[in-house]
Amino acid sequence: MPDRVTIQLQPRGETITVDRGTPLRLVLHEYGVEFPCGGHAGCAGCKVRVTGGIPPSDEEQAAILTAAELADGWRLACRCQADRDLVLHVEQWETVILADQSSLEFTPRDGLGIAIDLGTTTIVAQLLDLRSGRVLAVCSAINPGTAWGSDVMSRMAAALDGGTRGQLVAELRRSVGSLVSGLAEATNIGTRRVESIVIAGNTVMHHLFCDIDPAPLSRPPFEPEQRDACRLGTRELGWPVAGDPLVRFLPCLGGFVGSDILCGILATKMMERETPIILIDLGTNGEIVVGNRERALCASTAAGPAFEGGRIGLGMRASTGAISEVALAGGRFRCQIIGNVAPRGICGSGLVDAVACGLDAGLIAASGRLASGAGTLEVMAPVRLSQQDIRQLQLAKAAIAAGVRILWNRFGLADAAEVPIFLAGAFGNYINRASARRIGLVSAPDARLHPAGNTSLLGAKLALFADPDDDFSALRARIEHIPLASDPTFQEIFIRETEFPEAGA
Repeated sequence: MPDRVTIQLQPRGETITVDRGTPLRLVLHEYGVEFPCGGHAGCAGCKVRVTGGIPPSDEEQAAILTAAELADGWRLACRCQADRDLVLHVEQWETVILADQSSLEFTPRDGLGIAIDLGTTTIVAQLLDLRSGRVLAVCSAINPGTAWGSDVMSRMAAALDGGTRGQLVAELRRSVGSLVSGLAEATNIGTRRVESIVIAGNTVMHHLFCDIDPAPLSRPPFEPEQRDACRLGTRELGWPVAGDPLVRFLPCLGGFVGSDILCGILATKMMERETPIILIDLGTNGEIVVGNRERALCASTAAGPAFEGGRIGLGMRASTGAISEVALAGGRFRCQIIGNVAPRGICGSGLVDAVACGLDAGLIAASGRLASGAGTLEVMAPVRLSQQDIRQLQLAKAAIAAGVRILWNRFGLADAAEVPIFLAGAFGNYINRASARRIGLVSAPDARLHPAGNTSLLGAKLALFADPDDDFSALRARIEHIPLASDPTFQEIFIRETEFPEAGA
């Protein structure tokens, strides 16, 4: 029996060859198939249609998929292996990637540099001319860790399970290394050398990439094993880069507050400002910073991945087929779909819009209950929101709102509605600010809300121009990490914030 089998991906017309027995989740994540629960058959997010070489079903799949779906060839990719030649129907779609084209203030240096935002869902890398500051090329990829779950907690749980950590480390380094090679190939840099590579990411990505045991992050007091910058050579990582330039993974700030937030502080110039600002990064985790040039307070909230479509029945990343905008017109929902195709799910910005519209239309009560005892809220067929979906959004927005309130109270701000709020990341860039206010995520008027773009990538680019020996210790000494779980007021505020604002409030 041959040791290799083929997988045909239709309608892409692409064929890939893998070792017999390869789990499909280790292959298909690169082609847009999502594994929200980390491959534990806890959802139907990885459902694919097999039209050739259909594998047998099992009890776990029968518990999630209907008999009609199973008969029609639908399978959970997380429960299947490539034991034979397969033909899969996998729709082709593109994920929305937020790069950064901001102008920089910098001191010119010789050579080239690469800045990398190592996000939980996506990885974005830019090649810069360090003399001019000009971006020469951009590459992006889906984080290979999505095969083990959509959020950092699923990823960390996988890393604590036997030999999976080594596999996660290897896949992460391989994916980032491919982007680095791709940047060099895209620009034909010739004899010019890459002098420095800077990576920013959350605490779990930091530990996995640097091969640091993430176990301390899984138990109280949830502090990282190592906060300092991680320094590796490209030769050590197995990347064929001339000159073996230094790769720096920037330092963490504490708990689940990583170097992506340090970069956000650099990008917004928070600690150069006389008056305070608030930075909120809404991704698969929620991080908040309040500060000015005197000091800063930071915290991480267990908001979960709802803002990126995770743990939502038909939730998905912001990619082709996702409902990304919802408006109320004539008492009916009007939807925008990424790629102008038929809807197949809803991403975070669409979820916030849909619930805001449901509140305005009286279809959702302030308690979050669906009106008239309806089981679901149809957004646009076949996409519906369940009561559990709405509850997930309530919990996520309550965690963020409670975190903001606690930090501004500790900072001594009388009214945070008067403080500028910078919303970082893809979700912060695309969210409808009126919808964010309507669900109670933020309370500031539009003039105080500022989409900040990919501050992680911008901060990483700024770090390229800093002294390679600078670990930002002076800056970090002025930033205090606040464990929200230990704050005596958190539970009370969190429960209060689960309610949606009344109409007109």
